[in-house]
Amino acid sequence: MECTVSWTGASGTRSGMGFVAETGSGHTLVMDGAPDAARPENGGQNLAPRPMETVLAGTGGCTAYDVVLILKRGRHDVRGCSVKLTSERADTDPKVFTKIHMHFSVTGKDIPPTAVERAIAMSHEKYCSASIMLGKMAAITTSFELLPA
Repeated sequence: MECTVSWTGASGTRSGMGFVAETGSGHTLVMDGAPDAARPENGGQNLAPRPMETVLAGTGGCTAYDVVLILKRGRHDVRGCSVKLTSERADTDPKVFTKIHMHFSVTGKDIPPTAVERAIAMSHEKYCSASIMLGKMAAITTSFELLPA
C-alpha cells in the first residue's frame, strides 16, 4: 500500500495548510487545517477534513466494512450500516486519540442482536487493522442499535 501526500499551499502563495493525498489505488483525498487567527500562516482555510478526522473516518470505514461483510457471510439480511465515531484526544502534543466510541446503526430484517454483537467483536479483535492499531493507544468502546428494514 502506498500514498503520496503533497502540500497545496493557498492559491499558489505556498501558505496555508492544505494537502492532497494520492493513494496507490488511484484516488485523491483533500485535507486542510483549521484556521489560526493568531498565526494565519500556520492555519488552514477550513476547506476539507483535518488529517486526524480522516484517520477517524478511515477507522469507521474499516470496521463498518467488516461488520457488513461478516453479517452477509452469516447470511443475514443486512440492508444498511452506519457507525458514528466520537473521540477524545490528549491535551498536549502529540494529541493522540485517548478514547474512541463507535455506535453502530444496523438496518436489516430479522437480524439477531447477537449476530451484530459478534460481527462488531470480530472486527475489533481480528479484522479491522485501523481500530486494532488505534486500540493500542486509545480506549475503544462500542454500542449498537438494530433498526428494522
